[in-house]
Amino acid sequence: MINYNNIDTTIAEPVATSMIETFRAIGYSVETAIADIIDNSITAHAENVWIDYIWDGPETMISITDDGHGMDNKELIQAMRPGSRYPLDDREPDDLGRFGLGLKTASFSQCRKFCVISRKRDCEPVYWTWDLDYVCDHSKSWSLIRYKPDNQNLYKKFNENETGTMVIWWDIDRLTKETSTDNEKSKKKFLEVMDSVKKHLGMVFHRYIDEGLNIIFRDRKVSSWDPFMTGIPGVQIRPETRLANDNVIVQGFILPHHSRLTPKEYNYGKGPKDSWTNHQGFYVYRNKRLLVAGDWLGMFKREHHYDLCRMKIELSNNLDNEWRIDIKKSQAKPPAPYRDVIFSIAKEARALAIEIHKHRGKIIKRTLSKDEFFPFWDEYNRHGKRFYRINRNHPIIKTLLDNAGDLKNKVQNALKFAEETVPIPLIMIRENEEENVHGKPFEGISPDPVVKVMKELFINLIKEGYSPEAAKARIISIEPFDSYPQYLHYLEK
Repeated sequence: MINYNNIDTTIAEPVATSMIETFRAIGYSVETAIADIIDNSITAHAENVWIDYIWDGPETMISITDDGHGMDNKELIQAMRPGSRYPLDDREPDDLGRFGLGLKTASFSQCRKFCVISRKRDCEPVYWTWDLDYVCDHSKSWSLIRYKPDNQNLYKKFNENETGTMVIWWDIDRLTKETSTDNEKSKKKFLEVMDSVKKHLGMVFHRYIDEGLNIIFRDRKVSSWDPFMTGIPGVQIRPETRLANDNVIVQGFILPHHSRLTPKEYNYGKGPKDSWTNHQGFYVYRNKRLLVAGDWLGMFKREHHYDLCRMKIELSNNLDNEWRIDIKKSQAKPPAPYRDVIFSIAKEARALAIEIHKHRGKIIKRTLSKDEFFPFWDEYNRHGKRFYRINRNHPIIKTLLDNAGDLKNKVQNALKFAEETVPIPLIMIRENEEENVHGKPFEGISPDPVVKVMKELFINLIKEGYSPEAAKARIISIEPFDSYPQYLHYLEK
């Protein structure tokens, strides 16, 4: 054991400019950064959180305001100090913090200047600002400045509350640098990011929103997005498995087959990522706050056959170190003692999900399709090697060739070149090396082309004398429409 009494010491204080630039590189997105700020609002028992922005190109400002209990001057300075709390200290069960870095690293990651204004009950507001230009060019030290932006439009909501805290970001170089106030392309890109933020918050805080927390984004309430589609008929809820003295709870959810959902329900299930496949997997929560959304945690690969399987893991906030929760609160890794159990639970749920997928497919085929199946691609052998060609009897291709006229030979040649250049080796390499599998046809983009062609086929088949049911049976036997049975019920509308 070291005897520290007889050892020389010296201070090795980190250089402010270097350390702050390190904080900036932690890897927050705008979505995760704003979510980290809202964590503080929830810990402060806020009932309402308002998010607003003033678009002005490089002068754009973003504000996050809450009606929580607020801080006095001493508390605010402590909150503005990087590493303001020891991460291994015991926390209150509902505390969403851990490192004492969230406010600072989240803000530094997005902007060069941010101000925090706060007010406790029966106290005057207090405020301090981190200005990285001041730190880097003037003080060279960990120095706050007593300054706040003079745009009075920012403070309306804060001034209406008896208590609360407001965070203001400006000089948002990661998002608005080299933009122009009057440039519509810049503004459109910014608005798209803000829309992504809104969807992300509805997912991350969906349980808090459902319990009464109001997150108001530009005067509109953020709707919660429940990945488990609670309340929708047909959802199978698996039994809970409790681990680590009830500090870890694992539970599976098997969602209804797409054919049993209305278009509204189906689109809801696609979630903020606009993809069922990207939302399969584990959802890891810490104190009802979502950390990881739709990730198999390295246990399985994504495959669209498992789109109906979503797993919930609940963690108490005293397991951050074991589960390696990162500063951004966007990653978690199961510790070795629980990994095999969690793997087994997920494997069972995945088996149930794929059975529903296959079973429903058999029902659709049995009840509707008695016709020959028309794949878009055919496999064949040539000189002992495997090749793929576009099916010339596929109704879409057949119609194209029948109506090509003088261009028929050119269309045939174009199809032949496409067939001969299918990147099979690259596809196999990607499939084996990467977790993200190839998406199914039209996944992640608008389904309008699918619906449009299905309707055209349906109308033409009716004109040819098919009954509505026979026309649907014909369509469900054609690739890729066999993957979208949920649209069949709406062809006659």
